Amino acid sequence: MPTSNTRLETFLEHCRNRIDAELEFQLSGAGSGSERLQQAMRYSVLGGGKRIRPALCIAATIAVGQPQQNALVPACTLELIHAYSLIHDDLPAMDDDELRRGRATTHIAFDEATAILAGDALQTMAFGWLAEAPGLDEQVRLSMIRELASASGHRGMVGGQAIDLESVGKSLTIDQLEKMHRHKTGALIAASVRMGALTAPEVSDNQLAALTVYSQTLGLAFQVQDDLLDIEGDTTVIGKPQGSDMARAKPTYPSLLGTAGARAYLSQLLDSALSSLEGFGKEGDVLRDMAGYVVARTH
Repeated sequence: MPTSNTRLETFLEHCRNRIDAELEFQLSGAGSGSERLQQAMRYSVLGGGKRIRPALCIAATIAVGQPQQNALVPACTLELIHAYSLIHDDLPAMDDDELRRGRATTHIAFDEATAILAGDALQTMAFGWLAEAPGLDEQVRLSMIRELASASGHRGMVGGQAIDLESVGKSLTIDQLEKMHRHKTGALIAASVRMGALTAPEVSDNQLAALTVYSQTLGLAFQVQDDLLDIEGDTTVIGKPQGSDMARAKPTYPSLLGTAGARAYLSQLLDSALSSLEGFGKEGDVLRDMAGYVVARTH
């Protein structure tokens, strides 16, 4: 009987291999009037990454009893949206980062204009690809497009980034910080789980509600751990400069709660995420493993 760690390692490796192979195939055949743009898109998407969002999408599909294959395209489109967001977040006008996943950010490796266009292209590619996802009926695809649009736009990730930029150097309450991260980080993580659940046309309202609580809680936990890694992590491991948030005076959970307080809050979030899955049997085990992985990750 495999341990939960072994089971999760096997699952994550399986997901990464399938997702990377599909992304490689699609990006190779995407075509572009500009070879440089094509290279920047590939550089940004295929340059590593944990593939947490696609893995959550596939894990939620398993939890509602659907074949993993049904989640492959939705999972890939989540990664395209995530990649586009990282390209734009790293720009000089945003977070002005030069290092991502242990190598030069896209605007450093290419140039600012190409980076902006690569992000734009990946975003539109995601929605076009999702609209034609095989194995899903039209209503399911429409529901997924709605989820992804809401999570990635002004009501979700983009809105959260705007709040983040407006908050640099300001004192925020814990509620304000949580609002920012529910949008910036949590919305796309929630969409990942909900899109996986939507592969089951007969998914119940109770199941979807429970998975929504799980995903929203996990999204906050992901950010708390990210903030802790910024002050405790090793640049060579986390793939970006350690202490970069502190250097820009960005509000974080450790800055508001202290390191010990942030760790205690992280533990509470993990308990809440696991409690939300009580209505699922062994089919929810991968989601349970993923929750533990998110709060214990080192990069």
